[in-house]
Amino acid sequence: MTTIAPVPGDWPTTEAQARAVQDALRDRVILSEPGPPPGTGHVTGLDVAYDDARDLVAAAAVVLDAATLETVAESTAVGRVSFPYVPGLLAFREIPTLLAALSALPCPPGLLVCDGYGLAHPRRFGLACHLGVLTGLPALGVAKNPFTFTCSAPAAPRGSTAPLLDGTEEVGRALRTREGVKPVYVSVGHRITLPNAIAHTLALTPKYRLPETTRRADALCRRALREAVGSTG
Repeated sequence: MTTIAPVPGDWPTTEAQARAVQDALRDRVILSEPGPPPGTGHVTGLDVAYDDARDLVAAAAVVLDAATLETVAESTAVGRVSFPYVPGLLAFREIPTLLAALSALPCPPGLLVCDGYGLAHPRRFGLACHLGVLTGLPALGVAKNPFTFTCSAPAAPRGSTAPLLDGTEEVGRALRTREGVKPVYVSVGHRITLPNAIAHTLALTPKYRLPETTRRADALCRRALREAVGSTG
């Protein structure tokens, strides 16, 4: 059953308000904790799908057993897009629906794996940071492209990395999850270190470029959106 996600009454409606929220929450990001060891507990993939014509967003949360990568639980939520499209503020379009999906899970989510960025963000507060702070859970981001940052290509073998840089500051790593295949871009969100975030990403990519968490959440949110659109005609 899909949860209907309302937009909170105090949700930001302007760029200035959203940036003020980022500024207020950014200092709450915890970078000193190592995070859970790979292969232990639960790990939860999060993703969203949009229907811009109907102003809808569908979110999915898929909980995996970190040791076996078997699906333990899943949930979906559908709501109205909660913020205009503004680069650097995309989390504000998705968070109410993602939180509704997380709240509907029947078990603890454990580590959150976001399809997006954490510290690899112009304001050092991407979706993985935002969700981590709001939920108190360890979180990391695995993105498909380097956003606005520079990066040399990692070596070809699986597990090779290269720094993702904003000037001279390392904000994440490019990670080769399949030999000779385009890398993904890993960054810390909350309560986890970058080496551990990379180790988790490798543990979640035994066969494909993208983590199993992302692959399954992507398929589930797309299905939820199709069903929501069908029900609205």
